[in-house]
Formats: sequence, C-alpha cells, structure tokens
Amino acid sequence: MTTVQLNPVGWMSQLSQLEVSLLQQSTQSDLYGIFRNCCLAVLNSGVEEDNYHNLFAPYDDFDVRLVRRERGVKIELINPPEVAFVDGKLITGVHEHLFAVLRDMLYMGTKHSTNFEKLIEAPSQLTTHVVFDMLRHANAISQDQAINMIVCWGGHSIREEEYKYTKSVGYELGLRGFNICTGCGPGAMKGPMKGATIGHAKQRIKNGRYLGISEPSIIAAEPPNAIVNELIIMPDIEKRLEAFVRISHAIVIFPGGAGTAEELLYLLGLLMDEENKDQKIPLILTGPENSKAYFEAIDKFIGATLGAQAQSKYTIVVGDPAKAARFMAQQKEAVEQTRRDTGNSLNFNWTLNISEDFQTPFFPSHANMSGLDLRLDQPKSSLAATLRKCFSGIVAGNVKAEGIEEIKKHGPYELTGDLELMQEMDVLLNSFVDQGRMKLPGSRYEPCYKVKI
Repeated sequence: MTTVQLNPVGWMSQLSQLEVSLLQQSTQSDLYGIFRNCCLAVLNSGVEEDNYHNLFAPYDDFDVRLVRRERGVKIELINPPEVAFVDGKLITGVHEHLFAVLRDMLYMGTKHSTNFEKLIEAPSQLTTHVVFDMLRHANAISQDQAINMIVCWGGHSIREEEYKYTKSVGYELGLRGFNICTGCGPGAMKGPMKGATIGHAKQRIKNGRYLGISEPSIIAAEPPNAIVNELIIMPDIEKRLEAFVRISHAIVIFPGGAGTAEELLYLLGLLMDEENKDQKIPLILTGPENSKAYFEAIDKFIGATLGAQAQSKYTIVVGDPAKAARFMAQQKEAVEQTRRDTGNSLNFNWTLNISEDFQTPFFPSHANMSGLDLRLDQPKSSLAATLRKCFSGIVAGNVKAEGIEEIKKHGPYELTGDLELMQEMDVLLNSFVDQGRMKLPGSRYEPCYKVKI
C-alpha cells in the first residue's frame, strides 16, 4: 500500500482545532464518497476522459483521509494514481487542487452549519450569498482586481481545429491582459487557458489567472485540465452557472454540445428578464470557419424558440480570433462604467437579477424530464429556463454518474412538447450527434433521450 501525506496550502494551512474537528466529523457523512471521487478526479488532472467508470475503475483501492495536526489538517492519500506524480513527488498544481476540494466540499459546508448536500437545497434568497461566500473564500473576488475576467464556455468534445482556435482566442485575450475562467475540463475549457498563458508570457504578466469552476458530478466525469491555477467546486450546476455570470466581465462561447447550449440558454434567459435590461455583459459566439454550420444551427434554434430579441444579445464572429478579443477589449470600459454608475461591485455582479426558476436545482429524473413545460406560448425568460433544464438533463444522461445510472435503469428520457419546438430541438440535437459533440472522440454515442414528435 502506498500512502502520501500532504501539508495544507493556502489559508487552510491555519485552521483552529474546532474547525479541524468539524472537518473530521464531515468525513463520516455520505458526502465523503463524493469527496473521495472528486479528489481522485483531481489526481487525474489532464487525463481526457468523460466516462466516470473508465476513470475510477483502476483505482478501487484508492482512499483519502484527513490527519489532524496541531496547526491544521493534512490530507493522506492511499494508493493514489501515478499520473499525479513526477519522480515520486506530487505535482504542485494537483496538491493545490486537492485542498481546494477540501475547502469547497467539506469546509464550506461546515461553515454554513450544514453539509454540502444541504447547500444544494438552500432557499433562493440565500443562493447568491452561498455563491459569493464560496468565491470569496477561494480568494476569487477582490476589489483590487481589474475588469479583466473573461468566462469561456464550450464543449469538452471538439474537433482539433476548433481546439486550436480556442487557443488562438485565449492567446489574443492574454495579449490584451485578460484572465480566463472556464469549466476547467478539456477541449474548449483547456484551449483558452493554454493560449492565454502564452499571451501573458509575452506581456510579462506573471500573475495570470486561470480560474476553473466545476461541480461534483461534472468534475468526476471531466478531470480539471493542468492549466487551472484556481479551482472552485460549487455545490451544483445552478450555483456553478451563477458563479460564472456574476464573476464575469464578458463571456465567449465556443462550439460545444448540450452543456454549451445549457450555458447559452441560461445567460439568454437572464438577459431577457426585464429587470436586467440595463445589464452590460458582452457575449460573443466564435469558432473557426468550418464551425459555421454549428453557429448557424444554434442561431436558428434561438431565433425559432426565443426570438430576435434573444439573438440580439450576442455577436457571432467566425474565423477571426483577434476580432473576438478586440471586441472584448472595446467593451471593457463600458462594463466598468456601468458597474460604477450603478454602485455595483467591480468583480461580483450583485445587480444581476436571477429568478428562482434559474436558481432552483433541477434533478433530471425521467418524470421531471418528461414533465418539462416545453411550449412556445410562454414568457421567453421562462422558456429559456425550461430549455436550460432540458439540456442540463441531457448532459447528466451523457456524462454524470447519476444520470447514466438513471438511463441504464429506465431507458432514454422522453421529451415532449409543442410540435414546432420538438422539431427544432430534434434538428439541433441531431446536429450535435452528427458533429461528434456529445462524447469524446473514439467513443460510441448512444442518445440518452428521445424527442417525441
């Protein structure tokens, strides 16, 4: 048996004895299995795998324990993956990420006098506080930080030329002094960070930030990429999405699949809320020339479902990384001025209204998926919230452990609604399948859904 003890890093290196006791108590809960799996995913950082069975199967004998010390707590790894070590020494970034998992999953639950699972059920009025508090504890927000955080969304399964394009955009953003925040996985989440490191190096920016925001079921399916130097694990996908939009100064969307559609629909739903009519959140959809069909399909779906108003909320840039980055640079001053004029925080968008429909966690059971109100005749913001849940369920059925198990037990989700809407959704989802955007290359995709037409 191989055991490795890790000294604490960051502010977790100084915990009170009461805090250590509470942390050790949390390891007796059902949550501990999730904590163990998240640690294992972090130890596989850089491994491009979206099948949790394949990721975890070789490590049945892996475990993680907390060891009490006078000044705090150590993490003890039992039979950890060799890929996390270089010449017998744990990679520094992986070491930091392990304590980020401990901070977000065990410490933050204790701080809120509950456990991580209870945070998922927090009343809507507390949700934004939980998101803010977790970002603050991770030292991700500070009034000293400039207006320079670009959130990049896109698929984990993208073509090689699309991946290279995301690196080019990241490079152009890095040259202009922007930091990068993504979902922290492979593909379009890794590319912008990798490109930005080169842009930052050329500009001699030594404190570049590559912020990865995940959640337990996603990180277990998609290990964080090796570029991430700040890792935050939110309790669920809804709080993860809220963290993205509140910490962002602008958002770039690259080609992707159901998860990327979920993110776009979430943001469009917020921007179409009347209370957010004065919000300034620059939004670009961009990719290489051969991704034009992807953006045409997305744009057509948005136009047919949410209408021209929603289409007006974003700009599509194809085949021009520098143009996409220049657009963001041009919008920077307007974003800062809007924040100052409204008395808003420069680095956490408090004034953005997020309704309960976008904050309440959605569990993609078969009953919940078939019961979604997929009608065109409803307020556009409400329709966007419902469509977001639908695509979230498809993501769960594709890569999340609980979703995959649900599909194995009961078969594909059945999606029903207005004929026109179902036809549009069928076309869009088929385009994702045809373009190989649902699973990583080399794996055969079995749809986790049936569109009832």
